[in-house]
Parts: sequence; structure tokens; C-alpha cells
Amino acid sequence: MRLKLVPQNTSFDFFSRWKVWLGISALMMVVAFTSFMLQGLNFGIDFRGGTTIRTQSTQEIDIGAYRDAIAPLELGDVTITEIFDPTFGADENVAMIRIQAQADAEAVSAATVTAVEEALKVSVPDIEFVSVESVGPKVSGELIQTAVIAVMLAIGAVLVYIWLRFEWQFALGAVAALVHDVILTIGIFSELQIRFDLAIIAALLTIVGYSLNDTVVVFDRVRENLRKYKKKDLKEVLNISINETLSRTVMTSVTTLLALISLYVLGGDVIRGFVFAMIWGVIVGTYSSVFVASTILLWLGVKRDWSKPSNTAGNQFANIDA
Repeated sequence: MRLKLVPQNTSFDFFSRWKVWLGISALMMVVAFTSFMLQGLNFGIDFRGGTTIRTQSTQEIDIGAYRDAIAPLELGDVTITEIFDPTFGADENVAMIRIQAQADAEAVSAATVTAVEEALKVSVPDIEFVSVESVGPKVSGELIQTAVIAVMLAIGAVLVYIWLRFEWQFALGAVAALVHDVILTIGIFSELQIRFDLAIIAALLTIVGYSLNDTVVVFDRVRENLRKYKKKDLKEVLNISINETLSRTVMTSVTTLLALISLYVLGGDVIRGFVFAMIWGVIVGTYSSVFVASTILLWLGVKRDWSKPSNTAGNQFANIDA
């Protein structure tokens, strides 16, 4: 007996309350934008600047012990990671400690570095500070700018790709869903003040790809059904298409969430922010593929007879299956 999260044949009407779904999405985006404007993001060391300390010892690294030793110094955002390298010997245990900039200074002071070293030597007597490097606010500002450009270019590339593959109405629907997902993800990080660093930018780009994949699957079926059901109105065709792909959409999302939730619970503090962003992104990405992208397409309309060229739709690439 096979497990079925969704019945094989469904006939849900996803557009009976399409104004409600768009209203909910618009409200969440307003809340996210307002939170971002009022609170901003809790930027990590990558964007605020700080100091990176590379340590080495013969003892095995206990990240919890390192963190407990440094905590009384009250240095704010401190990230500790163990570095693995096949070239390291058995007695080479290397860790990376990243400390945020203190009081708008360019870097952590020498006195603070010395205090960190003395605190760690209580737990690890033979610890050595192999290198100490600092990232100033100027470099951090450039990273923020580069991250914004990366996300914008990704969304722009999606717009062009969908336009070439389908029609401009499909492209606008897909991009609206992607913008929706990115804004809500940034909004929840702002609202909950979860640390926002370069790993979250990677998560945002991954979310864009995941959401796009879901949307393209639905749009592919819509295009097929527009040819198949030429007498049905667009709303009915969209409902049929979403119902036909619903089992695949739900199964993909659930299996992805199972892996992500396991990582969130067992993966440790280092990747928790990234995994949280992915969990949230999968949820809103699945929602937007069904209720945002398709609703925008219904609102804009699309040509019905794909056997004839249209002056306002697509181009020579529209019928290419990629």
C-alpha cells in the first residue's frame, strides 16, 4: 500500500476566494516591509564587520566549552566553527572564532583578543591563536550591496527565462511569486531578529530556485491544458492544472521539509539560521506557486490557442521544453 498525502484525483477550487489569498499575501508583505523599516535586520559579522581568530590545539574541540568560556566577556555575536582538513594531523584541532565589531570600532581591540585567549586557556591550556584577521565596516557594506545585486540579478534572470519559455503573463506571475517569497523571508528574519549573514543570502537564492521549480511545473501543465481544453475558461484550466500537479507539489515539499527539520534539530547552531530560512522558504514557496503565481496569471489572462502565433505573446522560444 503506497502512502498518499494527496488523493490521486482532486477537484479543489483554488480561485473561489482568490481575492482573499492575494489579500493575505499583500498583508504579510506589508507587515514584513514595515518590520524591516522599523527594526531592520540583525546583521551578523559578515555584514557588520568584526574579527576572525583561528585557533589550534592538541585537544579535541568542544564548541560548547569554547562558547561557555567566552560568554562571560559579553562580546555580542560570536560564531565558533571547527575546521576539518584532510591535511591536518591527529593533534591538529583547528577552530574559527568570529567576534562582531565592538562599539563601532574597525576591529576587536588587542586587549579583547587577549581576554578571549586567557578565557579559552582555562578550558584548553595549550590553545594557540594562529591568526587574527579583521573585517571593517567598509568591506561589510560592500558585501550587503553585492548580496542585494545577487538576489536582484537572480530574479531578473528568472523573468527573462520564463518570458522566453512561456509568455510575459507567466513571467510576471512567476516573478511576483519570487518577490513575495524573498520579502516574506527577509520580513520574518527582521521580525524575529534572527542573525542575518551571508549564509542567509545563499538560502534566499536557493529559495528562489525552489519556488521557481514549483511554479514552472504548474505552468507547464497549464500550457498543456490550454491546448487540450480550448473551450474551458482560464480559471477552470488553472484549477485542473493545479489539481493535477498537487500531489507532486505536496510530496516534494513534505519530503524536503522532513530533511530540513532534521537538520534544524540536529545540525547545531552554525547552520540553524540557514535551515530556518529554507524551511520558511519551502512553505511560502509552495504557497506562492499555487496561490500567487497562478492568481496573477488568472488576473492578467493569457492567449488560448497555442497553435497560432500571437503579436503580444512570447516569441520563437515559447514552445521549447527545457
